[in-house]
Amino acid sequence: MTKEPDRITILAREFTAAALEFHRGRMAEKGYRLEGSITPRAFKMLEGTNQPVDLFDGEPLFAVTFVKRDSGD
Repeated sequence: MTKEPDRITILAREFTAAALEFHRGRMAEKGYRLEGSITPRAFKMLEGTNQPVDLFDGEPLFAVTFVKRDSGD
C-alpha cells in the first residue's frame, strides 16, 4: 500500500467545488484537516534560473490544502 502524502492541494475554478472537496473526498476519514483558507491564487512554474512561467494561462484558481492530522504541523 502506498503511503498517503502529508499534504494534498486541490485546485478548482470555483470556490464551492474546492470547499466541498473536504466532504466529497472524505478527507476527514482519511485523516486530513483543512490547512488555512480557500483562496484564489495564481500559479507559476520555475525551472532552473529561468523566469517563472504562468500555469493555467495565468488564470487564478482556488486552492485548498489538506494536511494529515499526525504530520506534526
